[in-house]
Amino acid sequence: MGKEEENRFGLVYDGALTENTPGKVNIRPVKYELRGLKIAANVYVPADFDENGRYAAVVVAHPNGGVKEQVAGLYAQKLADMGYVAMAFDASYQGQSEGMPRNTDKPQNRVEDIHGALDFIVNYKGVDRGRVGILGICGGGGYTLRAAQTDKRIKAVATLSAFNTGIVRKNGFLDSQMDTITERLTDAYKAREDELSGKEVRYTPNMLDTMSPEEAEKMPFDLYKDGYVYYGITHKHTGSSFAYTVSSNIDLFAFDARTGMEMIDQPLLMMAGKCADTLYMTEGCYERATGTKNKELFLIDGATHIKTYWYPEYVEKITGKLKAFFEKNL
Repeated sequence: MGKEEENRFGLVYDGALTENTPGKVNIRPVKYELRGLKIAANVYVPADFDENGRYAAVVVAHPNGGVKEQVAGLYAQKLADMGYVAMAFDASYQGQSEGMPRNTDKPQNRVEDIHGALDFIVNYKGVDRGRVGILGICGGGGYTLRAAQTDKRIKAVATLSAFNTGIVRKNGFLDSQMDTITERLTDAYKAREDELSGKEVRYTPNMLDTMSPEEAEKMPFDLYKDGYVYYGITHKHTGSSFAYTVSSNIDLFAFDARTGMEMIDQPLLMMAGKCADTLYMTEGCYERATGTKNKELFLIDGATHIKTYWYPEYVEKITGKLKAFFEKNL
């Protein structure tokens, strides 16, 4: 029996809540409507939560391929421990949220998902709508940066291991697929036409299904080696998948998280592992955040991208930094 089956909330991270106990942090599973779809989320409320109170809140956006029960839930629980109302939600078309075809992964949807999560949390009983922050992780970090450019209900913006999804989908990781952009776009439009004509939906390969642990270990990038372990072994979840619709590439190829970064005028904290092979994505966005004087790039010594999700020594440092950041700015 895996962690998911053992936990009544389906949570798979270490230290996850197994039940709601009076006087402690509690989880409230919720659903709300966005664009005609039911979105699934977990709201973590602090110990002794009082709906008549005025609590600061933080929305947590999950990584590409991830779900709310993994790293997003871990940090949401940590934030609730600090006294915040914290919300981890499944992106539309993913996890327990509605949307067909499954695992459609379009930037405009992911950004609108964040606006929708804000719509929900600012109206949640007990939340002070003037003190709402956001934490975006991996791909959720890139989309958080875009959402924060226009959504000024967000009073403080934090990212962890931010991933510039569009650039990676278009150019390949570390620009390793630049010579096949046109070929892959042609294929994406063919997949789109197939979907419209009712043919089977085509998906990108899911390395969790196609690769052995031995093969994964030989991959050249820590992101994928560590990702295989996290998503395929230690924190496996039925709702989580690296596969996404091939037609999503039409929209993904046109997205760049760096665009419009100067529009962020809120306090900004960008965190990443010092040894992460994705660090260049955080740095690229951070450099362009010229609209705020209250910004910080926080690097975690020894950490790679995925290890910021669950290694206790790194989680502790990240949690401490988030505590100081949100206390100061919310």
